[in-house]
Amino acid sequence: MVSNVYCVGRNYRLHAEELGNAVPTEPMIFMKPSHAVVPLIGAQLDLPQERGEVHYETELVLRIARDYKPGMTVDELVDVMAFGIDFTLRDVQSRLKAAGHPWTAAKAFRSSAPITPYIAFPGAEEVAEQDFVLRKNGEIVQCGNTANMIFPLQQIIDFIAERYGLGEGDHIFTGTPEGVGPVFKGDQLEISYGSTVLGSCEIVSGPAPLEQPI
Repeated sequence: MVSNVYCVGRNYRLHAEELGNAVPTEPMIFMKPSHAVVPLIGAQLDLPQERGEVHYETELVLRIARDYKPGMTVDELVDVMAFGIDFTLRDVQSRLKAAGHPWTAAKAFRSSAPITPYIAFPGAEEVAEQDFVLRKNGEIVQCGNTANMIFPLQQIIDFIAERYGLGEGDHIFTGTPEGVGPVFKGDQLEISYGSTVLGSCEIVSGPAPLEQPI
């Protein structure tokens, strides 16, 4: 069951810098609707690319197993994890940011939060022993490790719980490393953790990529 879907923005310094954004001094939290979460295992994703560029943002996703109580650790709260893609309507987001408006229209569309099958959560320290990787059409475009987060998992958990509440079934997209970019019709995306491929999808809507001049 998926309840609330919390997302952490700009949690990797190099990602903030690649988009020309200031590095935050406390976690930046936004939300997606629960029906944005869809399986990322051999999926065919229909994304609203008629609204401008859609960018991939690969992230570790935590599932909360029990209601939060002050003092609880990540290892006590999280039973399983997954990896997901925070798809973002980048052109829409840029307009919203310029106007000082919330990001909902750029982040909360259907199928904007696909996740891999769950795997056991090894612990807040142990999860950093392996990198997570996104391949686009066979080439590595993102490689992340939770050790490089600006705000560690425990700080994220406490911040969200104290301000918004955190309970069983809630999911947290913990932020994306550098390397984000657009997807086009026909693109194949694959997420792995360490040497294990966990999920994949094909983009089935939108324009084909522009041909490069010879």
